[in-house]
Amino acid sequence: MISFLLCLAILIGGYFVYGKIVDNTFGPDDRETPAVRINDGVDYVVMPQWKLFLVQLLNIAGLGPIFGALQGALWGPVVFLWITFGTIFAGGVHDYFSGMMSERNDGGSIAEITGKYLGPVMQNIMRVFSVVLLIMVGTVFAVGPAGLIVTLCKNSGMSGVLTTTLFWLIIILVYYFIATFISIDAIIGKIYPVFGICLIIMAVGVIFGIFTNPAYTIPEIWEHFGSMHPSGTPIWSFMFITVACGAISGFHSTQSPLMARCMKSEKQGHFVFYGAMVCEGIIALIWAAAGCSLYEITGGLNTGLAAALAEGQSAAIYDVCSKTMGGVGIALAMIGVVICPVTSGDTAFRSARLTLADWFKIDQDSYANRLKLCVPVLGVGAFLGIGNALGFINYTVIWRYFSWTNQTLAMIVLWAASMYLFQEKKNYWITAVPATFMSAVSSTYFVLAPECLGSILNSKTAEGATIYNTAVAYPFGVIFAVAMLAIFLHATKKNTQKKAA
Repeated sequence: MISFLLCLAILIGGYFVYGKIVDNTFGPDDRETPAVRINDGVDYVVMPQWKLFLVQLLNIAGLGPIFGALQGALWGPVVFLWITFGTIFAGGVHDYFSGMMSERNDGGSIAEITGKYLGPVMQNIMRVFSVVLLIMVGTVFAVGPAGLIVTLCKNSGMSGVLTTTLFWLIIILVYYFIATFISIDAIIGKIYPVFGICLIIMAVGVIFGIFTNPAYTIPEIWEHFGSMHPSGTPIWSFMFITVACGAISGFHSTQSPLMARCMKSEKQGHFVFYGAMVCEGIIALIWAAAGCSLYEITGGLNTGLAAALAEGQSAAIYDVCSKTMGGVGIALAMIGVVICPVTSGDTAFRSARLTLADWFKIDQDSYANRLKLCVPVLGVGAFLGIGNALGFINYTVIWRYFSWTNQTLAMIVLWAASMYLFQEKKNYWITAVPATFMSAVSSTYFVLAPECLGSILNSKTAEGATIYNTAVAYPFGVIFAVAMLAIFLHATKKNTQKKAA
């Protein structure tokens, strides 16, 4: 289990070393924060640092570091590398700058921040991207928990309406409406820290169960460095998209402004934003380790894990909890896994409301103005979620589009952070390098994925297996990433010349 322990140590060390470099590059100071200056009692409310951290963790840690990491484990322990280094050099950097740039701009939503540094065209693209992504996230994080609760009810011998996804979905959506509408400290600020602690204990329980059971061994990276995916799906860039929130996620940039509006001091940013992402990376590493160690390997492929995931994400997560912790652990772990996405889903819809409010300049102090945005946002989410529950909309398709949209949003935010650092005359390479990398990831996936251009460019074998057109996709990804970097450098040069003139 040396690989796992090394990656865990690197993640923790990354917070203290690279996280501090990121913090020093931004340069937090003692200026008055939006939470203190505006303080409207609804969205701008001062919270203590420990609450900020736990709420931020719950906001960003949806199904991504659990289901995404389990899916990522299909490629084998090589996924540990992406979770570890992706978290330190990409995810943590992305989350920190999205939060701190918002804090420096009156707690503005990420679309408005991006527009300030990348121009009005990108601002409008980000507005649409953000709202679509947030509604998809809210839907995914409503359907997922509903399925998990149904699994728990069925396994407890219940029957009737309590074992229907539609019933629990409606309950969750009603809660989402309430949490989206009322003050952030009424529910989120009070009970989410408790759930945050539960989430951490759950992850500790899973890894403790693996370490104390001699039947489970976490494989080493150097012994299984190649792909172990049973379907032969390429590591690049499917694994990077699939892991999603466990390494880097554009969704996080929509959540960071929520806590940017509640910080008493800029100096809390390192712990709240970078720290929460590292904590999520650790959770993802644990779940990926569970996926790699608990299931049968046939011919060097993770066939056992693929079979477990084929039963549905709810069943797979339940199975991991059962194998690692037994009866008492199942209750604790499943509560955590249900709460985890629910607490991201409600803040997703809340962020959608605030993004639209910033977009259309609708003040959110009054109940009437909040209702104007809550009703349509939750209405679309309910349509998608109930459509899935009734079998009209495929959940996996929503998840796939969410994954690509998610990472593309992260790419754009990193480019915005690069331009911010350039304008501030600071080291912009700290964000430009991961921005270039994510440009390659996102564009390659767009060419290869069946739900995107892959439906046209890929082919099938006689047995029906997909032959991915990597000969086109890989060069395209490299060219697109280089082009994005060139455009950015050209923009900085043009900006410099304009100032000189």
